[in-house]
Amino acid sequence: AIDEAGLMPGAFNLVPGSGTIVGEIMTHSPDVDLVSFTGSTAVGRQIAMASAATIKRVTLELGGKSASVVLDDVSDQLLEKAVKVTVANCYLNAGQTCTALSRLIVPASKLDQVEGIAAAAVAKYPPGDRLGPLISAEQRKEVLSCLEPDSTGGSKALHHGQFTLPERGYYVSPAVFSRVPTDCRIAKEEVFGPVLSIFAVDSDAQAIELANDTIYGLSGAIWSDSQEHALSVSTQIRTGQIDINGAPFNPEAPFGGYKQSGIGREIGKYGIEDVLELKAVQT
Repeated sequence: AIDEAGLMPGAFNLVPGSGTIVGEIMTHSPDVDLVSFTGSTAVGRQIAMASAATIKRVTLELGGKSASVVLDDVSDQLLEKAVKVTVANCYLNAGQTCTALSRLIVPASKLDQVEGIAAAAVAKYPPGDRLGPLISAEQRKEVLSCLEPDSTGGSKALHHGQFTLPERGYYVSPAVFSRVPTDCRIAKEEVFGPVLSIFAVDSDAQAIELANDTIYGLSGAIWSDSQEHALSVSTQIRTGQIDINGAPFNPEAPFGGYKQSGIGREIGKYGIEDVLELKAVQT
């Protein structure tokens, strides 16, 4: 396929191997000008430190704790869509996506309504065909530890452990917690599993502050019946990408994060520019 695309020989080289071996060689080699990595923030930090030895550039697409923010002017119809889309996004690939909308921030006046919609939505994600397994036994252990009382901080469990799990595979039952304390583990950490946390706020200012209260800044969503209102809030949330009212993914838009969600951009014009070097030739 690479040859058919017309790339010159040597433009693409596949080097199979583990990250601890191949990645170590690439990050330390003076012959490699740039390293692009997608994965955890912890590993991204190691790659950045190793690459600094040869002053090579890095493009890092790392973790996230993205918020889906519902504003107070949503109609009942849009509110239902917002909750259902957020649940579906959070559970995509069993929650193992860096852009997962794992936090749902809603007006306090609509919390009871949101809880009802969310509880009904998660009931449609039984582990198996609809909700796949986690990648490893270690990851399952990590996710289950996030569901312990010490990690949920007295949150209200709307759905937790109700499903019968398949006998084979590293499955966990999808969970939704509401009235989540902002300082507990599931509010702060990237769980990387099917766990959704719901928070109630009394104003746009509180919603923005809570959405930004994370070391990450990769993705996000805003729901409002006013495009102007949604755009105004979007400019105040420190994240690399925000979808308004469930807008589809744009393959031409730059993708990447703020803060500890990464460095640089992928996809589109800016993604290409990030892997180019500039040279000025003067005559």
